[in-house]
Amino acid sequence: MCSKGDNVAVCNMKLERLLSMKGGKGQDSYANNSQAQAMHARSMLHLLEETLDNVHLNSSVSPPPFTAVDLGCSSGANTIHIIDFIVKHISKRFESAGIDPPEFTAFFSDLPSNDFNTLFQLLPPLVSNSCMEECLAADGNRSYFVAGVPGSFYRRLFPARTIDFFHSAFSLHWLSQVPESVTDRRSAAYNRGRVFIHGAGEKMATAYKRQFQADLAEFLRARAAEVKRGGSMFLVCLGRTSVDPTDQGGAGLLFGTHFQDAWDDLVREGLVPAEKRDGFNIPVYAPSLQDFKEVVEADGSFAIEKLVVYKGGSPLVVSKPDDASEVGRAFACSCRSVAGVLVEAHIGEELSNELFSRVERRATSHAKDVLVNLQFFHIVASLSFT
Repeated sequence: MCSKGDNVAVCNMKLERLLSMKGGKGQDSYANNSQAQAMHARSMLHLLEETLDNVHLNSSVSPPPFTAVDLGCSSGANTIHIIDFIVKHISKRFESAGIDPPEFTAFFSDLPSNDFNTLFQLLPPLVSNSCMEECLAADGNRSYFVAGVPGSFYRRLFPARTIDFFHSAFSLHWLSQVPESVTDRRSAAYNRGRVFIHGAGEKMATAYKRQFQADLAEFLRARAAEVKRGGSMFLVCLGRTSVDPTDQGGAGLLFGTHFQDAWDDLVREGLVPAEKRDGFNIPVYAPSLQDFKEVVEADGSFAIEKLVVYKGGSPLVVSKPDDASEVGRAFACSCRSVAGVLVEAHIGEELSNELFSRVERRATSHAKDVLVNLQFFHIVASLSFT
């Protein structure tokens, strides 16, 4: 719902059409600010392998294509590297079992506002008229067919029993909407004076937790209808080690410190009304292991093969850690690459530029603290469907 005067950025009905990582290939684009995610993903490949080893292989004479999906693919090369890894690992499993590998199909899925064009431009060419072994050995090529699927992963996206493997990394912490009570000035959960859950009140935190768990339940119901018997899922999202939901860990430091202070700067300087700031909330929730487990067990569709909190490290990649200006710039670019679209829709391009310039200055003046304390933890879930 939208209250009167709300901008599109805080209108929950429009969030799905608007939310996306920063597209293109510019300095603050997601494609150029997702190196840390790539490193975090590489550090978890052994866990991904374990999940892939649980997937049922169709040994019939003419099997259908093995179909893998990356949910929340965004617009960078990370999703391509992951799909390539999945295809190669499954192919090796077929070969080890003495079975000719089938053809492979990969679906890249994200919200309609995602920059699919940039993603597709990064795809390597398809190797055709070659045997599977030659395809897998060919560097710089792909051995699978691809398609893009726009839509929210909190709803059905694929026909029933058509998907062998779902992968989703660094996406499920994004909520389907900001909880309505959080933007309702009459509600006890109204997030006055803040733009994120970190450090907020108990009622506001409870609203965010309930929204996350409701969203995850919808996600599981949709995937349970789409996955084949014997299929699996590998899910990674921001997580936290604290039992207190108002302590959002690394996500809290990214959105609840210098980003929050930058908003307060604009309010103090009269550039943005306080009510305008209060109407903006980052729709992100980093769950605890218990938050996640409760939903999976209550749904009952998937068996938990592994559910752990994994230390991912810093989201910043800097070549000169002693250069405070580089650290500040990296912090601001990282923040803008994931939240810039929402900020710009809420206050416009000019004020958005002002906001992130202040984020950069503040992070630069606290560079050492940023490098030491900005650390992400992830919930890693391996789930099977039998």
